[in-house]
Amino acid sequence: MNQLLLFSLLAWFTGNPLLAILLVVALYWFADRSTFRVFPDPFRWVLRWQRRSRLAALLGVNPHDRRASFELAELWLEAGRPARALEALRPNLEAGDDDVHTAFVWGTALGRTGAAEPAERALAMARAADPRFRAGEIDLELGRQRLARGDLAGAREALERLLAERPGSVEGRYHLARALDGLGAHPEARTRRQEAWTEFRTLPRFQRSRQRRYAWLMRPRRPITLALAVAAALALFAWLASGP
Repeated sequence: MNQLLLFSLLAWFTGNPLLAILLVVALYWFADRSTFRVFPDPFRWVLRWQRRSRLAALLGVNPHDRRASFELAELWLEAGRPARALEALRPNLEAGDDDVHTAFVWGTALGRTGAAEPAERALAMARAADPRFRAGEIDLELGRQRLARGDLAGAREALERLLAERPGSVEGRYHLARALDGLGAHPEARTRRQEAWTEFRTLPRFQRSRQRRYAWLMRPRRPITLALAVAAALALFAWLASGP
């Protein structure tokens, strides 16, 4: 059932095209929240946008507020804008900030803009300052970046360190399985995927919501089954609504 047919059915049933559009958007957003979480959370997005605006205004008045610069850099990084994060954080580095939080955000932003070597140096500095920072978050970021640029052996090293520190990381096992597949270690990759799914099922609910995307990616038949179930429910709904 494609989007046009779904919209047509809802528009016919509700008699209101605008309401039909809202229902389609709500359906896709709900399905995404229950599976891969690809679409942004609109409420969170608005709050983050408002906070970035306030911080930018604050820095316009006081450009030397390093705490505001750091928070703005984190928000730009979260929004997928690493170049803007670098721009926001640069004054802090020029002022001499070299703590683990600054080095981590700087290295993460550098790596996500494609500057691999300086990113490695910054993240190495962060690891030297605090090897257990956020329960292995530095190694998770190193694993992501190395995997993205094809350094499979380096990704494996970082991700295995992560799992030693944070055994419950479903995302870590997902990325490690990808690296192992690339290195030809397919049996070990399958083991990691099975471990990830087992681990996911034992996580508390609030943690499962954060890790669900990677668990479903390792069991792709699960979201496909959900999609088929939704399509079947909509087809039944349309058939019942059509009447005898």
